[in-house]
Amino acid sequence: MTSEMQANIAAFEQTLRSTIALGEAFSPEDWKRPTDCPGWSVQDVAAHLVGTELLLLGEDPAAGHVMAEEPPHVRNDLGRLVEPGVDARRGRPGADVLAELRDVLDRRLAALGETDSEQPTVAPTGRMVPYREFMVFRAFDCYIHEHDIRRAVGRPGNLDAPAAFCARTIMESGLPMIVGKRSGAGTNRTVVFEVSEPVPFTSRIRIGEDGRARPDSGSGAVSVSGDVADVTLRMDWETFMRLAAGRCAPTDVKVGIDGDADLAGRILANMVLTP
Repeated sequence: MTSEMQANIAAFEQTLRSTIALGEAFSPEDWKRPTDCPGWSVQDVAAHLVGTELLLLGEDPAAGHVMAEEPPHVRNDLGRLVEPGVDARRGRPGADVLAELRDVLDRRLAALGETDSEQPTVAPTGRMVPYREFMVFRAFDCYIHEHDIRRAVGRPGNLDAPAAFCARTIMESGLPMIVGKRSGAGTNRTVVFEVSEPVPFTSRIRIGEDGRARPDSGSGAVSVSGDVADVTLRMDWETFMRLAAGRCAPTDVKVGIDGDADLAGRILANMVLTP
């Protein structure tokens, strides 16, 4: 197993164990609190985590269960894949779902110990990646859902977990698409994202003459060549994470804007990178 695979598995494990520890203190009311995931309670998010890992173990998370009807919050094929496993657990106590999450995590970690780091696997993006890279996506997904749960129950923490850096890798890689394809920025435009604690980074995206957006060299609003950004967006890490994961509207959070306010609005309206 490569060191990269080990680190990604460790990040995945840490955020799930943090979620499990959080759930051990939940009341029955906590399990039923709504989250930022449409149609899902805290228990539903935990059930989704269980179901995904069961699928990856080659097991059916909804074995023998038939949904009465497709819920209105199911919008795509991914939703149709995961919802039966969630629905199958809605009638159970939250503590039982938590126990199942604890068990499936242990079984997944055992299976991952025997997994080839270079094994080709389909990523959520649809492309084939080595398993070490696939585990970045798993750590990212579990981290996002940990914080769905934490916000729902009002118990913040673990924002700077190792999995946060997996989340940053995936979300930052999507910024050229947001700026270049979705915002209608035009050519020869530069956009800077300045994200602050607890996972600070600056990402400068430049749209060239060919209309393609690419990461650009430089730091902050001015590049090495002296080029000034058309717009700079400043926000903390949790705001960036929530926007990129589709957990809030731009009007729900505080974002500092320097430069072209209209372009900034179009970028923020098209920040969602998750299905």
